[in-house]
Amino acid sequence: MSLCFATAGGVKALALSAFTLVWTHSIARVDWQEDWRVTPAGLELVQARVKGTGPGMEPPPEARLVDGWFQWQPKRAPMPEVVLGNSGAAGEWRLCHHGTCQTLSEIVGHPIGANVTTMKICSDP
Repeated sequence: MSLCFATAGGVKALALSAFTLVWTHSIARVDWQEDWRVTPAGLELVQARVKGTGPGMEPPPEARLVDGWFQWQPKRAPMPEVVLGNSGAAGEWRLCHHGTCQTLSEIVGHPIGANVTTMKICSDP
């Protein structure tokens, strides 16, 4: 299976089964991280972490503080796709895999700007 990113400029496929999605809150400048798995059932959110709090970034009651990060395991079913918005005010979404992080613009090969990107499992050819 592969992970696809669909943007206004096309689609980019990555052969991976697990990754971390990272972004920075536009007002509080606080980092948020999510660990994801690519599964036959869809995109599965395994764990979420936030380095502090901010408007709309409050950790849930079950979150635990570990090494300066509030972390928890969201309880949600795998999703067929995830739509990533970008205000353009705090930098880009970053995808980390095997210790390396890249912005979505670097991954797709063109500037994304404030446009929406859809993340989903790639369709088989």
